[in-house]
Amino acid sequence: MAEKRDYYEVLGLSKGATEAEIKSAFRRKAKELHPDVNKDDPHAEEKFKEVQEAYSVLSDEEKRKMYDQYGHAAGVGNGPSGGAGFGGGFSGFDGGGFGFGDIFDSIFGGSGGFGGFSDFGGHSETRARRGSDILMRMDLTFEEAIFGATKKFNIDVVEDCSKCHGYGGFDQSTCSTCHGKGSVTTQQNTILGAFMSTTTCPDCHGTGHTFKKKCSECNGKGKVKNNKKITISIPEGINTGDRQRVSGKGNPGVNGGDNGDLYIEFVVDEHDYFVRDQDDIYLEVPLTITEAILGCKKEIPTLYGNVKLNVSPGVNSGDKERIRGKGVDNKYRKHKGDMYVVFKVYSPKKLTREQKSYIEKLNETDLDTEEIKKFKRFTKEND
Repeated sequence: MAEKRDYYEVLGLSKGATEAEIKSAFRRKAKELHPDVNKDDPHAEEKFKEVQEAYSVLSDEEKRKMYDQYGHAAGVGNGPSGGAGFGGGFSGFDGGGFGFGDIFDSIFGGSGGFGGFSDFGGHSETRARRGSDILMRMDLTFEEAIFGATKKFNIDVVEDCSKCHGYGGFDQSTCSTCHGKGSVTTQQNTILGAFMSTTTCPDCHGTGHTFKKKCSECNGKGKVKNNKKITISIPEGINTGDRQRVSGKGNPGVNGGDNGDLYIEFVVDEHDYFVRDQDDIYLEVPLTITEAILGCKKEIPTLYGNVKLNVSPGVNSGDKERIRGKGVDNKYRKHKGDMYVVFKVYSPKKLTREQKSYIEKLNETDLDTEEIKKFKRFTKEND
């Protein structure tokens, strides 16, 4: 490998590659050729350095112009004289605008394998980070979901300590170890050269300041756990799977970051008679055989009280009747559904002699529907 290969070839790129394509190719090649991944390859370190050198040139606009014009003769990738910094490690390598530690994180599952690369390309362990969200489930009755409700419940919430106002102590001063930066930088010598590793300051834990007196209420953490009673108003029309956000009641933030949010996911009980489909309501209404034949006036329960419904003669099981506007008034989605009455005709299983006599007389008359007549003709044709 004495003769230098074309840098574009090293990264598997064409000359017209974009900045994003160069970064992506470098990440891919760095993962693939890292010496710790290829311990059995005696040339692994050399190949890895070749990839780094190619990227250091192609990711720099000026160096890339020089290389495109003069190739390796431009000297832009030749150690300290070219400015890439490979003769003495990586002291001049900035990752081209993205975290160099991301590559090692994806290979080794974190920065532990290299003693702290997470800050190499600008990542900061000391930055304020928002806390994660919490999801909890709440059961609602059918009526609570339809008409809305006010619910109260208790939850443990991590909040700023009221005694020290979230600082963790009293008589604040700038940390003498990190001089207020919140992080310390150390140099680590490895087989690949000298690596600068930035880690959270062990004395101020990333805050940049210390206190003469630690708060006894929160033990210097600035946060305390309190059991809080939360009251929420549930809008009309909530359904199973809908969620409601309670701001700031999630897990605590880090380094002064905001708390996450609490999300409440609702589970609605079923009703004994009403069946809900989105914002529509279905109700099965039983009819006697005489009500179905002759028609009738039927009192129908709805979500908002009973209504009178005229049932036409000749209704069959499964026939539906729509009652407009009697579905769910969904304030959550600003929509109002309808109600559907589904008829089910019941035939008596036991008859008195008198009833049986009437039915037999009725059977002597021609009550065949067009469907029955068609079926009879089909039966004869099939005989």
